[in-house]
Amino acid sequence: MQFSDLDLNKTYTYADYLKWTFDERLELIKGYIFEMSPAPAEIHERISQRINRALLIFFYNKPCEVYTAPFDVRLVRKTVSDRKITTVLQPDICVICDLAKIDEKGCLGAPDIVVEILSPGNNKKELQNKYEVYEEAGVKEYWVFEPQGKIFFKYVLDEDERFQPTKVLTLGDEVTSPILPGFALSLDEVFADRIGGTNN
Repeated sequence: MQFSDLDLNKTYTYADYLKWTFDERLELIKGYIFEMSPAPAEIHERISQRINRALLIFFYNKPCEVYTAPFDVRLVRKTVSDRKITTVLQPDICVICDLAKIDEKGCLGAPDIVVEILSPGNNKKELQNKYEVYEEAGVKEYWVFEPQGKIFFKYVLDEDERFQPTKVLTLGDEVTSPILPGFALSLDEVFADRIGGTNN
């Protein structure tokens, strides 16, 4: 089967997803196919590496794992059957502290923290469609980095299992989290230009 053979108006499951062997990277959101960008831009990768490095250093010798895309996160509701799972995402970065959720296929269930870095053209998917499924699945914190404006949004799950936005942060601010005591991520460092170059 080729990607062009898929009916993008049809819904699919994780069992279907496992059968696909074409080169295009896809995500499933409530059964619908969303094609991912062929390759992230350099600024996207640079920012991802800086965030990932800070998290890896923080979690050294701590019982949590940090994964970067491509890494399948299967968001489940009432069943863990491959034939019933309809949302499979590849977050830019995810933090998983319940290690029982990790298996040979990726993560089965909601990560504690999901990090997405916006790229031109994918803002609606990240901020609307993924927001909804991350909230429904019980992701504790959803972090969104916007490179062009050098701003950071964070949504925190409240006691009613609804996302609540926190203050928008930008250069000069630090990202902290109540579920990561002692962690601080400088946005100046995250959004800094390349050494000897610029973001342009």
